[in-house]
Amino acid sequence: MGHNTANPPPPTHTHTEGAGRAWQRSDPSLRRGPLSPFAGGAADFVPMCAERTAGQRQRSPRGERGRAVMAEQSDLERPAVDGAAGEEFLRAAFQVLLEEAVRKGTDVAQKVCEWKEPHELRELLDLELRSHGEPAGRLLERCRDIIRYSVKTCHPRFFNQLFSGLDHHALAGRLLTETLNTSQYTYEIAPVFVLMEEVVLAKLRELVGWNSGDGIFCPGGSISNMYAMNVARFQRFPESRQQGSRALPRLVLFASEECHYSIQKGAAFLGIGTDNVVLVRADERGKMIPEELEKEIERVKSEAAWGGSALLSRKHRQLLAGIERADSVAWNPHKMLTVGLQCSAFLLRDDSGLLQRCHGAGAAYLFQPDKFYDVMFDTGDKTVQCGRRVDCLKLWLLWKAVGSEGLEQRVDRAFACTRYLAAEMKRRDGFQLVLEPEFINLCFWFVPPSLRGQQGCTDFGPRLGKVAPAIKERMMKEGSMMVGYQPHGTRPNFFRQIVTSPAVTRADLDFFLDEIERLGCDL
Repeated sequence: MGHNTANPPPPTHTHTEGAGRAWQRSDPSLRRGPLSPFAGGAADFVPMCAERTAGQRQRSPRGERGRAVMAEQSDLERPAVDGAAGEEFLRAAFQVLLEEAVRKGTDVAQKVCEWKEPHELRELLDLELRSHGEPAGRLLERCRDIIRYSVKTCHPRFFNQLFSGLDHHALAGRLLTETLNTSQYTYEIAPVFVLMEEVVLAKLRELVGWNSGDGIFCPGGSISNMYAMNVARFQRFPESRQQGSRALPRLVLFASEECHYSIQKGAAFLGIGTDNVVLVRADERGKMIPEELEKEIERVKSEAAWGGSALLSRKHRQLLAGIERADSVAWNPHKMLTVGLQCSAFLLRDDSGLLQRCHGAGAAYLFQPDKFYDVMFDTGDKTVQCGRRVDCLKLWLLWKAVGSEGLEQRVDRAFACTRYLAAEMKRRDGFQLVLEPEFINLCFWFVPPSLRGQQGCTDFGPRLGKVAPAIKERMMKEGSMMVGYQPHGTRPNFFRQIVTSPAVTRADLDFFLDEIERLGCDL
């Protein structure tokens, strides 16, 4: 007999039987994904096939395979991530980031760092990766621990590196970059950022003094230097691209004896060889002596990764006078402009497509010539990378927020901080400048009371060289501040103080001097 269509029978069980496991929530209101703080364990589930007889459980191998395929296909009918739970976790994680990293990280009442020895830190963080995941609440605790035991480079009393501070607009750009998660190689997947990079690079070239040219953002100033070396070799010896070093005469690279160590690394990496790097003598201020430079050099590359941002200041741009005559410039806005790591531009005066000719490979799966749009906007082939992170957005958003005038004020403020510190050091006993600062690098010794008046003793230098490391250890273990030190030539260890954060005030600078005195008075 047929069923009465007006009163259909209850639906039969439609789940695939025995497909590995077919699960159903015991309580539909608890349906949440693995990232939810309320995600439960296996106890929340009941098997739909728990009432099977022993005979029903016996399956043929062929039937089992079929059911496995059906189960696999069924899994593809819904996403493998829980978007609602993910958003819930992100909201909580952003709150942790804002409170612990941004607010506390920039609060002078908080520590710059909470020092732990490596074995202690391993135990505190539980870095091991396991088979099973963790609930959201535990992950948020891990986020807090990561922030707690990391160095707060945005802290107003962090003076340790050439980068410091936090700009909220640039941070928003960094978060957008990570969220959009694209690569800067073709217009089809990064249309906004291809155009944006072009505008930002053109603005940087304009500040250098060029009306045209080329460039890219690189993963750091060291890579920019290597780009410059490779492009210079290709321009002089284009056959080097196909034939390699065997087809070339001996190449020699001239650089200042005070050049960045990436020049030596680049020579090794590019096959030029470190023996072929000629270090040209510099004067007492670290500037290359032009008369010492061989006239055979045909190409000039300017390394302004640190100092390039002075070009934004009408008051200080004369420090880079003549930079427009360079063929290429490396410039790291992440250092002096508080853009955030990393933001490194390699700029070329050449506008003939030199980068493309030097590095282009024409990968058919990325750079098809028959695309429906103008493929000149597929700029990725001129780099040595394939995937390339978007590094222009944070600088663009910062520039939009404060304008060129705001960036100029940041540069001028950094110089003002350095001048203030230098003047105060001359007023205080025990502080001795290595050199009068010309830029915002302030190099000085602190001579503790036990060493004052003993400059003529033969062991004065070695004893003085132990002061900076001892003070550095004390400040880090207390977490009060951070500043770097180094030796240079025959000079014993001295402090190298850098101010780039616009959050630094005169009170922070006074604290810096007082803290050096407090930590070193008994040495």
